[in-house]
Amino acid sequence: MQAIDASELIINERGRVYHLDLAPEQLASTVITVGSPDRVKEVSKHFDRITHKAQHREFITHTGNIGAKEISVISSGIGQGNIDILMNELDALVNIDFKTRMVKDSKKALSIIRLGTCGTPQKDIPVDSMIVSAYGIGLDNLLHYYKHTNNPEESFILSEFQRHTNMELKNITPYIAEASISLRKHFGHEFIHGITATCTGFYAPQGRTLRMQPSMPNLLDALTTFSVRDTRVVNFEMETAAIYGLGKLLGHKCMSVCVALANRGNKTFSKNPDAAIEHMIKHTLETIAQMS
Repeated sequence: MQAIDASELIINERGRVYHLDLAPEQLASTVITVGSPDRVKEVSKHFDRITHKAQHREFITHTGNIGAKEISVISSGIGQGNIDILMNELDALVNIDFKTRMVKDSKKALSIIRLGTCGTPQKDIPVDSMIVSAYGIGLDNLLHYYKHTNNPEESFILSEFQRHTNMELKNITPYIAEASISLRKHFGHEFIHGITATCTGFYAPQGRTLRMQPSMPNLLDALTTFSVRDTRVVNFEMETAAIYGLGKLLGHKCMSVCVALANRGNKTFSKNPDAAIEHMIKHTLETIAQMS
């Protein structure tokens, strides 16, 4: 195998990967990703100590400890394009030798947990509920740029989803990836588990209408009514499926936890979103700290 060229993996003069501005020793094995840069400090304020801080563009990182557990929290910004950068550079930090630019023979698997906000299409899911994504169905094209395959269960769910939504009529080819079962098992009855639809935008791609008319006016209904093997679409957002898909290809364990701030079926929004987000952060950190 040849060394990776400087134009393909950009390492700055301080020996740090370009966008994240991190060196390998500055990243923990457990990584929390958040969309908003401002949310990084809302997570790290619960650390017992912070050992490293970095910031480059929208990518802010705090690495520290809760007890003996070392954790990095990193902001990705919004959307799948940023997730492509985040996941590739996280993997490079642990699985590529920065001095030789060679892929390491022994691969390391990170535990990557997204903490985000979302909307739910289901009227019976109250705002402020915490949702764990068992599967992410991507309505963007990111994973189609990479060679990937599905296991039989993923293929079945995806086939049923395509049949139900008829998205191919709009030249949309969804993809699917499953969460890490070993991570999900730690998040029990206080969390709602189901399918997450990862959308490529916030307005028409999530069925919203302001001044422009959407080409899929029944999108929200299609997501609300989809169900397969007692599993339904419980939320939608803009990052989860991309994290799951790339994480699966790279051999990392990934899971997404979101708090539902909007209920689109009831047309309601959280009365105290900051408190709902704080509750999700604290509860998730407590769970992570107890994981072996």
